[in-house]
Amino acid sequence: MTVPHRTFLRTAREEFHASLLESLLTLEGGVPSNADGSRSQSVAIASGIAKRLKARAKTKTVAQTSGSAFEELVARFVRTTLANLGHGPSPFLEVRQIPSHSRLEIAKYAQYRHLADLDRIAKQNPELAAMLGNDYTISPDIVIIRHLMSDEQINADQPWVDEIVAKRSSLRQGDGKVPLLHASISTKWTLRSDRAQNARSEALTLIRNRKGRQPHIVVVTGEPLPSRISSLALGTGDIDCVYHFALDELIAAVDENGNEEARSQLALMVNGKRLKDISDLPLDLLA
Repeated sequence: MTVPHRTFLRTAREEFHASLLESLLTLEGGVPSNADGSRSQSVAIASGIAKRLKARAKTKTVAQTSGSAFEELVARFVRTTLANLGHGPSPFLEVRQIPSHSRLEIAKYAQYRHLADLDRIAKQNPELAAMLGNDYTISPDIVIIRHLMSDEQINADQPWVDEIVAKRSSLRQGDGKVPLLHASISTKWTLRSDRAQNARSEALTLIRNRKGRQPHIVVVTGEPLPSRISSLALGTGDIDCVYHFALDELIAAVDENGNEEARSQLALMVNGKRLKDISDLPLDLLA
């Protein structure tokens, strides 16, 4: 029997998991670092995932750093895969992690540039500031920027543009133009109801305040409990999709250790295309 060649995305997924096992996905007293130790089913399902990924006992990562460590690993995975897929748009995409204090990060990009003016006006008008609150401010964990194209790049294969046409295109370089926000990625190593609602609020802010094309809006999580994942994944209109760091392992662990409700919830999310694996994310970002 012919052994199939190991594909790029399978290798990237395995390397992503290997990095997780070295730093974040650890066992302490038999409890995986992404489990809620007070919930027996969370521990059981997380243990099933950890077993399949061959996690080892280590000192548990300090809770305050778990989120930033997961964010860094997800950013590295996305950056590596987009840079190596070889598809047309990928040379123009740049992956950036955003410091938590950058409250107007999205105002750097074309669809949201007007928010900088709004913020400046609000600072000069207390009544307007009180009315707006923080509804227009957001600092995504990871952004993917779509750099603009020069006329030489656009006209590389055949003449498309000149000084008369397509002067207002968002994709074409020009005076005063800035890059586009291609995607916003929120990372949640674990999920609680408040964290789920924060991700939804960020998504709605991106949708409501844009001028132009909506960016991809996705969440990547390591949460083991289907009930908690469903608080974020079910429903439409805000988040494009939720991506799990090890969906196939999660499915197997829930089949083995979950109850009927957990199996049903997980099947609903997967079959309804509301929950996918981390390996699905790079291709979806190019769609």
